[in-house]
Amino acid sequence: MFMKPFEGYAVGEKWRSRGRSITEADLVMFSALSGDWYPLHTDREWAAQGPYGQRIAHGMLLLSIATGLITMDPGTVRAFYGMDRVRFVHPVFIGDTVHVDLEVTGLVPKSQGGVVEAQMTLGNQAQEPVAVAALKILVS
Repeated sequence: MFMKPFEGYAVGEKWRSRGRSITEADLVMFSALSGDWYPLHTDREWAAQGPYGQRIAHGMLLLSIATGLITMDPGTVRAFYGMDRVRFVHPVFIGDTVHVDLEVTGLVPKSQGGVVEAQMTLGNQAQEPVAVAALKILVS
């Protein structure tokens, strides 16, 4: 998606990423990296008694995976500018496959480029949104 200079974008432009399946190893490695060992993500027996009946992926893991699924050219992208209105709207389970849909919603000129604003929807294999956010990327 973020492979061209600021002038190349148009409001309404859409893009979809490839898919990526969520594994038990993803949850374990993210817990080790972040220090977030909350049992809803890491304890199969505890999570089985909870509202989802099984472990779910960390919200911050999902955002990290989403940013990894978005194509970003290092010669074009100057910086990750931020995210607003982040919401986790559906649980993601081990074995689910997620993808990112982006739609350009705004263009803010800056010196030597601008900020591309996009609605980001992380969806699952059933095409259900699992996380949404307003994404901002500074491009040349």
